[in-house]
Formats: sequence, C-alpha cells, structure tokens
Amino acid sequence: MIKREPYSWRQDPAVPAFADDRPVIVFDGHCVLCSGWARFILKHDTAKRFRLLPAQSRTGRALYVHYGLDPEDYETNILLADGVAWLKSESVIRTALGLGFPWSLVAALLVLPFGWREKLYGLLARNRLRLFGRSDSCMLPVPGQEDRFLT
Repeated sequence: MIKREPYSWRQDPAVPAFADDRPVIVFDGHCVLCSGWARFILKHDTAKRFRLLPAQSRTGRALYVHYGLDPEDYETNILLADGVAWLKSESVIRTALGLGFPWSLVAALLVLPFGWREKLYGLLARNRLRLFGRSDSCMLPVPGQEDRFLT
C-alpha cells in the first residue's frame, strides 16, 4: 500500500468529492459477510458516527484505486477516519473501537503481532465469498438509513 498524506483523496481528481466529516467505511456490497458487517455497524453504531460506502460505487472504486488496491477484488474494507485510511485488521479493530463497549473489546486483538492479524484477515478475506456467499445486488439502505450511506 502507498503511504499517503491525511485527506489525500481530496487532492486526487479521480476521487469524487464526498462527505468525509465522519468516518467512512468502504465495503464490498456484494459480499454477504461484508454486507453483514455493514448491517452490524448500522445496528450498533447508535451515535451514527460511521457512514457506509459500497466499493462498487464510483467513489468507492476511485478510493480503492487511490490507495493502490484492486478495484475488482475487494480483499479489504477501508476505514477513512480523520483523513487516514485504515485497511484489513486495523480497519475492523478501529471500527469496533468506534462502536464503544462491548465491541471495543475487540481491541484485545492488538496484543497479537501485526503480521499475524493481517494473515488471519487475509485468509478470511480470500475465502469470504466461498464461505459466506455473494449477493447479486449491492446492499442498499433501508428507509430511514439514507443519511448513513454515501454513493
């Protein structure tokens, strides 16, 4: 991954402007596991801190390209928080921290060496479609959740 300055996507003409005043999670909207994670966030993010952005959207795709990720094979979600992009296990852990107790207990995974966390995340990411399935359509907000999604 290419190290970038905070909010670097704002200077990238290929990335459409989007609301980044709150953390944004870019996720694979066709992956059943990833969409389940997005639904979990919607349910447990009572402060409505996080916004969701399907990777299949124009902006999602542009962000994957901006960060040197494959815009067709979404083996990570991206958490954009305070201008920084967090990937893989860091994305999940930092999202859980943002959800508060008891979900913040996931931070206990930080005791594992970074390489181990990334390998475990990669193993699950590579096999997620085979294990959990793929949806033919992208996850969409239900009425009342439109403000939680970006396009």
